[in-house]
Amino acid sequence: MKLKSLLLVGGALLSGSAASAGGFQVSLAGIKNNGMGGVGTGLALDQAAMFYNPGALAMVRERGVQIGANATFARQSFRGQFGSEERTLRNSVVTPFSLFAGFGPAEGKWKAGIAVYTPFGSKLQYADGWEGRFALTDIDLKSIFVQPTVSYALTENLSVGVGVAVLAYGAVNLQRDIPAQNAQGQFGHVELDGKAENKVGFNAGIYFKPSEKLSVGVSYRSKIDATVKGGDVTFSNLSAAATPSFRATEFDVTIPLPATTTIGIGLMPTEKLTLALDVNHVQWSQYRSLDFKFNNNVGGAGITSSSSKRFYEDALTFRLGGQYALTDAFTVRAGGAYDMSPVKDGYVTPETPDANRVSGTLGVSYKAGEHFSVDVSTQFVSLAKRTQTQSDLLNNGTTDRVAGTYKTNIVIPGIGFNYNF
Repeated sequence: MKLKSLLLVGGALLSGSAASAGGFQVSLAGIKNNGMGGVGTGLALDQAAMFYNPGALAMVRERGVQIGANATFARQSFRGQFGSEERTLRNSVVTPFSLFAGFGPAEGKWKAGIAVYTPFGSKLQYADGWEGRFALTDIDLKSIFVQPTVSYALTENLSVGVGVAVLAYGAVNLQRDIPAQNAQGQFGHVELDGKAENKVGFNAGIYFKPSEKLSVGVSYRSKIDATVKGGDVTFSNLSAAATPSFRATEFDVTIPLPATTTIGIGLMPTEKLTLALDVNHVQWSQYRSLDFKFNNNVGGAGITSSSSKRFYEDALTFRLGGQYALTDAFTVRAGGAYDMSPVKDGYVTPETPDANRVSGTLGVSYKAGEHFSVDVSTQFVSLAKRTQTQSDLLNNGTTDRVAGTYKTNIVIPGIGFNYNF
């Protein structure tokens, strides 16, 4: 057995296949932003600017604390190329969360704050006995980023900011069956479990508001390499004959979390209406292959490493949204997004069955008094059907994955609480 077919699921390290962005990128930070299609780079809405554009934080007049949480409900199905049965994944829920706290003088030139958010995370549980069980059966991924941020207004119209983005916690659990049966007729099973090392990157931005009706922002989030060293490898249900080929107990792997550049524009035609457009460019082409190292044999004598092709392409996301203040207490929001997948035909993997996706969003806020408000959002995400054939896999040399058709629809409700002072 070739090792590359053993652990292709590692490509999902800290991934987000049930998220609101392509590949394994997630954009579920600010609940207000979520209701507006995920826009935010060209706006200074609230403390969530630390995520979307640190340069805009200095233009947020209110100091405050906000917490938010989302729940992703995905219906994901697969039909094998040579099978007639459509298999639906077992139900699983992922709950990305965020915390933003900003402070500084109300009329001063600077603001600072701390942001905590979960930009990568996923949980997939495929149906028992599905065609790709020798590639993946279960995946559970978690991550937490912490970002101290400072922003300064150079003039009344121009501000800059930077945040130190720290991968403070990351965990991955991956499982799959092995195509070798024991005396009881059970297939072998392998489980990988590991924690990522702490890594540091940055998130920087510029915000410019030349008039009361127009604002522009540019932000850049740097690449971070997520690395697991000394993760646990556990084999089970192996026959006595197969055991000598599977003796590894630890693994190392690194995967790039790619750099993202975003340009955003905000329009304020009236005092009550705000419109915004964001364009994201994600440098997915940095992800060429997935390489594992093991401390002992995996799949045969002397085999202690593997390489699985990815060859991702850079991708764009277009986001459009707006909000309207119905009253002093109620604000409504709506938006949408079109997200281009970085995964090329013939390179789709079960842990990230990605495809071009269209999103629609709704949101509302209620302000209860001078200091407290509640935000609610809902996103509806539809991924295009994604089919790859056995011929595609043979032509690309990617037979470590499965031929067939994936289809995914996702609903993501969210709620946030704000306290300004």
